[in-house]
Amino acid sequence: MTQHTFKDLTRQRAFMRMWFARLFGTTGNQMLMVAVGWQMYELTESAWDLGLVGLYQFLPALLLTLVAGHTADRLHRGRIVAACLLTQATVALALVAATQGWGSAALASLPVGATPWVSRELLLGLSVVLGLARAFQMPAQQALTPVLVPAIMLPRAMAFSSAGMQAAVIGGPALGGVIFVAGATAVYATCALLFATGCLLIARVHYAHAPLPAEPVSVQSMLAGAVFVWQRKALLGAVSLDLFAVLLGGATALLPIFAKDILHVGPWGLGLLRASPAAGALVMSVVLTRWPLERRVGHTMLAAVGLYGACMVCFGLSTSFVLSLIVLAVSGGADMVSVVVRQTLMQLETPDAMRGRVSAVNSVFIGASNQLGEFESGATAAVLGPLGSVVAGGLGTLLVAALWLKWFPSLAHRDRMTEKPPAG
Repeated sequence: MTQHTFKDLTRQRAFMRMWFARLFGTTGNQMLMVAVGWQMYELTESAWDLGLVGLYQFLPALLLTLVAGHTADRLHRGRIVAACLLTQATVALALVAATQGWGSAALASLPVGATPWVSRELLLGLSVVLGLARAFQMPAQQALTPVLVPAIMLPRAMAFSSAGMQAAVIGGPALGGVIFVAGATAVYATCALLFATGCLLIARVHYAHAPLPAEPVSVQSMLAGAVFVWQRKALLGAVSLDLFAVLLGGATALLPIFAKDILHVGPWGLGLLRASPAAGALVMSVVLTRWPLERRVGHTMLAAVGLYGACMVCFGLSTSFVLSLIVLAVSGGADMVSVVVRQTLMQLETPDAMRGRVSAVNSVFIGASNQLGEFESGATAAVLGPLGSVVAGGLGTLLVAALWLKWFPSLAHRDRMTEKPPAG
């Protein structure tokens, strides 16, 4: 075996350990969110409080973005991810202890918002802790992939990584909904086991980590990632497109309301609704792994975002559980196209010394589109109702796709992943 072949095998093993760690961690996180969302809605019956769960996870990511990115460029990225997974395992164990004896019978005998153990305040407080962990996990995790995979294989690796993540996003909610029949405690205990397994796997990922030359921590060095993205209009257009599209069009926070009050299904139905976008995304990620995008990637990304918005309009108007599952699955496939294009462009055009800080900027945009989007959905639903919130958001996403076609020509006219974008 040549030295070159040995290095390739070592990198492949490291990549697969990271892939499985991400699979377990994402599955645990999705199960956790199903259980927390269902508990919160049964406790308060408030769309606003469902939105707050997302907001409380997003705020730490926003406040710690610069620190998290700087840390990912200075420390061993695998160890950062391991510490974050361990933190999430601790949160899951805390919820195991807090939900002992929790159930519908206990809720029926107590005022709204109070149970012997679990409470609205506890769920929101632990959401903050989860936000803190993910603030450091996401930049380190994103910046780790390119050092384990040759650049020529990066588009396929991104699609393959996304396939694993989407499989977890499918399996996590569905499994969480099924296990919830045995009680919230069973869900949280399973989550703790998954996080711990992911932690052990990522702790075994080794790569040639060479500490960068020491430089004083300054505002300039911490802002370097944001400046890098701002100066490259194709990257700025890609990450901001995802931000506004999912911020406006996302309906995840409202799924407990649709499941319970509109589609009239229980926790199992909620699990399937949350899993449907990931099912479509999984199919699309497998397609992109086999047949990666090679031409007209900019127009393809914008078209996919437009399709995502149209699906959200259909979902908001649907009163059929089957139709709702179908349009959510199509929306997930469309979103996966956008995700793969954005992530690949970002990693290919960013030097390794900057990947942590640039990934941190990307993480804020992702967090804003997801967690802040959940808050936006909850707040809008409190005024317009769940149907009005989702339909208005879907129409807003269609408008964003049309505006970005005009405002970011360097993204819209991008032909290949690896080419130099035109000025503008």
